[in-house]
Amino acid sequence: MKKRRHEMIVDFISNYDIETQEELVSYLRQEGFDVTQATVSRDIRELNLSKISIGGGRQKYIVLPKEDGKLSDKYIRVLRDGFVSMNMAQNILVIKTVQGMAMAVAAAVDAMKLPEIVGCIAGDDTIMAAIKTVEDTKAVMEKLEEIIQG
Repeated sequence: MKKRRHEMIVDFISNYDIETQEELVSYLRQEGFDVTQATVSRDIRELNLSKISIGGGRQKYIVLPKEDGKLSDKYIRVLRDGFVSMNMAQNILVIKTVQGMAMAVAAAVDAMKLPEIVGCIAGDDTIMAAIKTVEDTKAVMEKLEEIIQG
């Protein structure tokens, strides 16, 4: 049942511009799934979904693939498209993003699997990354600049 529900979610977000969990709940219920918003929230995490801006103040869910080792072109594109600026506050790196892109950019940063990063918290347009040391923060900033600038 869960596998089928996950397949339906991926199908829906591939074919429709779905902005909210409530919309996903509605689509799933139309297909006969008895789901709650909490269930869909867990599904979103398990499927590695994120939101991207589609213009006009709108967003939609996308699947960010999990990859080992090399940062995928999709993550690089999300990082480049969503990034606005970054500043360090000791060992905290604050990354500003395009409105609505913080979770997607944070997922891209997490996918880099940098050992210096302890963890990231994303809001709507801001990411706070806890980094082990001040020196590590500078190194992470350099790595991000390399990726963003190509």
